[in-house]
Amino acid sequence: MVKHLQQRLNQSRSHAGRSAAATWSGERGSPSRGLRFAVLLLTDLSVVCLALMVSSSLGHDRTLFPANLLELLVLLGIIAFAATVFVGRGLYRSLIRHMGPHAVWDLVGAVTIVALSFAIASFYWQLDVAPSAPGIFWLLLFFGAGGVRLVTRAYYQASAERGSRRLVIYGAGESGRQLLHALNHGSHYEVYAFVDDDIALRNTVINGRPVYPSDELEALVKAQGIAQVLLAVPSASAERRREIINSLVGIPVHVRTVPKISELVAGRASVNQIQDVDLDDLLGRDPVPPHPELIDSCLHDKVVMVTGAGGSIGSELCRQIMASAPRELILFDISEFALYSIEQELRALCQQQDYRFPVVTLLGSVRDERRLESLYKTFKVQTVYHAAAYKHVPLVEYNVAEGVANNVDGTWSAALAAERAGVETFVLVSTDKAVRPANIMGASKRYAELIVQGLAQRDTPTRFCIVRFGNVLGSSGSVVPLFREQIESGGPVTVTHPDVSRYFMSITEAAQLVLQTGAMGTGGDVFVLDMGEPVRIVDLARRMIRLSGYELEGDAMSSEHIDIEFIGLRPGEKLHEELLLGTSVAGTGHPMILRAEEDSVDFDVLELATAELIEACADLDCDGITKILRDYVSGFEAHEIRHDFVWLKQGRVGKRARQVAQAENVSVLPVSTSQSAPKS
Repeated sequence: MVKHLQQRLNQSRSHAGRSAAATWSGERGSPSRGLRFAVLLLTDLSVVCLALMVSSSLGHDRTLFPANLLELLVLLGIIAFAATVFVGRGLYRSLIRHMGPHAVWDLVGAVTIVALSFAIASFYWQLDVAPSAPGIFWLLLFFGAGGVRLVTRAYYQASAERGSRRLVIYGAGESGRQLLHALNHGSHYEVYAFVDDDIALRNTVINGRPVYPSDELEALVKAQGIAQVLLAVPSASAERRREIINSLVGIPVHVRTVPKISELVAGRASVNQIQDVDLDDLLGRDPVPPHPELIDSCLHDKVVMVTGAGGSIGSELCRQIMASAPRELILFDISEFALYSIEQELRALCQQQDYRFPVVTLLGSVRDERRLESLYKTFKVQTVYHAAAYKHVPLVEYNVAEGVANNVDGTWSAALAAERAGVETFVLVSTDKAVRPANIMGASKRYAELIVQGLAQRDTPTRFCIVRFGNVLGSSGSVVPLFREQIESGGPVTVTHPDVSRYFMSITEAAQLVLQTGAMGTGGDVFVLDMGEPVRIVDLARRMIRLSGYELEGDAMSSEHIDIEFIGLRPGEKLHEELLLGTSVAGTGHPMILRAEEDSVDFDVLELATAELIEACADLDCDGITKILRDYVSGFEAHEIRHDFVWLKQGRVGKRARQVAQAENVSVLPVSTSQSAPKS
């Protein structure tokens, strides 16, 4: 593994060297570049002249060299020869500010050749110099020319550091040293020191930077004005990374990281690609490990279709499906741009990983049952992951009829067409907002679950199952990209309510869960992830602010602070989400995936209700839509249409106020022991 990283670093060094040489040769003709070349060459020749004069005069009772015409001609000849050797050996190809070990060896070779020429000249013309003169000349010339370069490099680095940001590298191992090397070739950052937990490295110096213990980091940040801490611990476990990040949350410094060891070894990233803290690290819990045999069961050598393939979940499903080598991957989406974007990404991935199976992109609506059935049969689809849905709560509240039609009619059409076409497995991607929903989106998703459960009651060759999970970090509409954008713009960070909480998982984890449920389903199953306790959004906001290097309002006296502003719950939102309708759950083949035992509706009853619901959507009858959803979706009885734009314009919106629920099973992310309460 270390050998692999070293090879990648050597490749980057070679590339950097070629780039520097190309830059030098390309700009040599410019006035500034030509002037620097001439000044450095003249300085080196002056050093040659001085070294030759001093070495020839030492150890002899004689006048200063040259004392006659012959010695003058030898002096001029050696200077001219030195100029030829120095240029020919490439001493001026490398930029002084980026000079590395290779430049030292180039200098050693050039100085040795010039010193040998002096020794030959002294012997041939019997010059009146000491026998040790060539050796002394070599030393004087090497340290003189080398000293010029070191002084010039120090000047450039000092000039660059005056405008750079001082930082500390957390981790003095191989990755930390490689990161230091990469940063030394830039002018944006000044690495002040290393921090490491290894006792053996304490009070040592690595490449000129001292190594401090981790418990001195906070004092170091305050005393030296450290702007950033870069985590160079790619091989650390998830638990250890979270421990380190939790210890840094209370320190007013921007925390960033290098890619994980898996990404480095796979060649997907390099050690000098600095990035923000991983979403998994922000979440503060272990990701759910996948079972490869479960994932491959419905994917390997199968024809797989993903509806909503251009969305956050759908696109991640496609990326992970690729690794299981399906026979054919079919992307289905109504958005032309989203479909084009994921197609380009996957085709590039196919070339990079040498995948041989075809990737097919199909435009269309999941509400078009006849087209879907035709596509299923034409491509002989075996597995369908139905991720196409409207998931943004406020937008569906603003567009009730269209939101319900897409989520309900889309699921009805896609599932019925799958059954008629003989699809082996149909997986509905659902949400925790379907449990006792307080909004139209959640109610429509729970109704979609009922459709899949109802179809599974029949004698059908298709295995229908449902996977339900919480919020996905980093997806479109997620709070994390919003918070990062607000932090970058200087705040404030907007949170809907001080007590609002959500279940969270990474987008990779969510996709893995969806793929695994296809293998575990027996018919009508509702799978949920054991996600622990929900997390308060305000704690997540505080954590991101502190890890970005800012203070919170009320912290230590600092102008670098970002406030949290509470803006109230958005239309259709509730304080707390749930994953289960009841308390009856059973285990599965995966220790972190549970099978929920939940009530369903007889298919014949549901078929009539669905027809009425789809007709109400076509008529833009929000009252009719709400009535049907109330009748069949548990926990939705109190909801009223209050935000639909069409009904607002028509003056048909009710005025009943909404009540918010309370919950106590909310976990608190660590922020800081000195954190004061936010102002509401």
